[in-house]
Order: sequence, then C-alpha cells, then structure tokens
Amino acid sequence: MKPHSSLTKGLKVGLLAILCAGAAQAEAIKPKDVDPALAELGKRLFYDARLSGDTSLACASCHQPDKAFTDGLALSEAYSGVSHFRNTPTLANVGKRAAWNHDGRLGTNLNDVTREMITETYLMNMDMRLMQERLKQDPVYVEMFRAAGLGEPSNGGARKAIAAFQDTIVSRNAPIDTGDLTAAALRGQALFNGKAGCVSCHSGDRYTDDKVHNTGVQDNPEIWADPERHIAFVTYAKFMGVENYMNLRQDLGAFVRDHSYTSRRTFLTPSLRELTHTAPYMHNGTLATLEEVVDFYNAGGGADTLKDQRIRPLDLNDSEKSDLVEFLKSLSGDSFDTDAYVWRKDDYDYTLIENWRETAN
Repeated sequence: MKPHSSLTKGLKVGLLAILCAGAAQAEAIKPKDVDPALAELGKRLFYDARLSGDTSLACASCHQPDKAFTDGLALSEAYSGVSHFRNTPTLANVGKRAAWNHDGRLGTNLNDVTREMITETYLMNMDMRLMQERLKQDPVYVEMFRAAGLGEPSNGGARKAIAAFQDTIVSRNAPIDTGDLTAAALRGQALFNGKAGCVSCHSGDRYTDDKVHNTGVQDNPEIWADPERHIAFVTYAKFMGVENYMNLRQDLGAFVRDHSYTSRRTFLTPSLRELTHTAPYMHNGTLATLEEVVDFYNAGGGADTLKDQRIRPLDLNDSEKSDLVEFLKSLSGDSFDTDAYVWRKDDYDYTLIENWRETAN
C-alpha cells in the first residue's frame, strides 16, 4: 500500500460526496392547477367498473394507487376472455407526458388516451353511448357533473374529468427532490450521470427523454404461449396495420407509428419515478427487480441488430451496481395509497356535492 493511500481515498470519496450533493436535489414536479370538483368526479369514474362493457373492469383494476398506479403483474389483465400483452405503465406524472403507451402511439392528450382505454375491445370494451346512459341513471353522478360545471353526464365530460384526476397524480417527497440522498445514493447518482450513462436517455424531472429506443429487451414468451394474450396481441397488430400479424412472434413497439424498419422493437423511455412501487420492469415485465435491470444494462442490454448503439457493457463492479440501485430507489416518493387517490364510498354523499357546488359558485 502506498503511503497515505487510505487518506487519499477518503478525500476523494468526500470530494465526490460534496460535488454530488450540490446536484443531488432535483426540481420537484409541479402539479397542474385542477378544478377540485372536476378531479373528484374523475376519481369516482376512475374506480367505477360500470365504465367497462360487462362491468368487470375499472381503470383502477390495472392502475392501483398502492403500486403507483400499476398492477404489479408482468403482463396486465384485460377484458373478459383475453389478457394483455404488455406491462401496465405507471400513471405517476402521466399528465406531464407528450406521448402515451409503451409504443407512444397516442400523442395528443389524456382525454384521447382515456377514450381509447375505455373503448378498445381488449381493454374495457365500452360503447360510450351506453356509458353515458349508465351515468345518467346514477343520481350521484348527475349531481357531481353539475357541481363540476359539466351539465348532465356525458361522454366528453367523463373523459375530461378522468383526465383531470390523472393530472393530480404527481410524485411527491422523493429523496431526489428533498435532497435527502444517502452516501450510496450520491455515489449512484455520479454513476448515473457519468460512467453508466443512464442520463443520456433518462433525463429531466421525470427521468425520461420521451423518445423511443431499442435496448434489446427480450420478448415475453407468455404473449404467444397464452391464447388469451395472443388474441389481444393479434387484435392490436391487425388494427395497427401490421403485415403477417398471425405469424408475428415479436412485439414491434413503435413500428406501428410509422411502419419504418428502424422503428422495430423500439419503445418509449420509461420514467424512472416511483420505481420502488412499479416492479416488474420493462414494457413486458421480463425483469423482476431493479438489480436485474442494472445487470441487464451492465451486460450491454439484449441481443438485437437494431439496438441503440449507446447500449454497451458498463463494466460496473458489484459495489457500483449496488450504489446505482440505491440512487434509482431515491427517485420514489410518497405512496399514492391515500384518501386523495383512493375511492371510498363514504366520500360521495350529497353534503359534499353541495359543498362543491357552493365552491364552484
């Protein structure tokens, strides 16, 4: 050992902590200004299974608040008789996005996204004319629509309200926002921004560039082994104009947007917010833990000729991988399993509705 090597190493570690501490606190995500009565209406609709064709599913069936509005499954459930072929994405900070779904095929606004989720045959399979009549038959909805300034219950009003509720789902009090990072997380942050290069795609306050990339994630074989999942996959591929969809044995991702060869198997960069609540990971749930995710990228991603050229082996040792995981955990904040986000029947009585009307006036 060289003279004073321990002291030198200690100074380097200390200096690294000081440098990282200055950049440790990120800009917290600011919630949108949402009308309370409109958001409360959206909240009730979000938990209402009457918004699905056979009344078996609500939005909250797959988007559960205790899991940062995911479902904890590798591949999500779907409408009666089928199952889905992708992992349920988190709704945390969903109102800040510019494109939605893993393939980014929806890129206008949350109102349109809500409409597709409700009406798509393998999702909630609802005829919105029928939904409107169901809402009109509920006196609580009649009052809540009026209190929110929407008149009588309508499809457009319902979609507007659900989108408003989703706008309230914003990450809060993550260590990265409060600056309360551990020494391991600080070291992991330095790796994230430096040697590991994660920041090249995971940037901004939501830690995503909102672009599509191919990282070589392997396909989930359950999509083709499970007939109910395969039915949903074939339906989707046919609707999106994919050729030879009956024989297709890979998820083409954002290819459906432009049908370009270079877009094959590309998927939107996921937000890294709320990772501790949203396992398993990737668009098809093939990686169960954050440790597996870090191992995947440390090995240079998966094998794919169209893989993003930035995805290369990272040469991280075990200690560095552990630090990187600690930093990733620091991007998760308060649980959404609170009264603000969970529907409880007692929340919706006429006294509250009258209060909302008085506030609106």
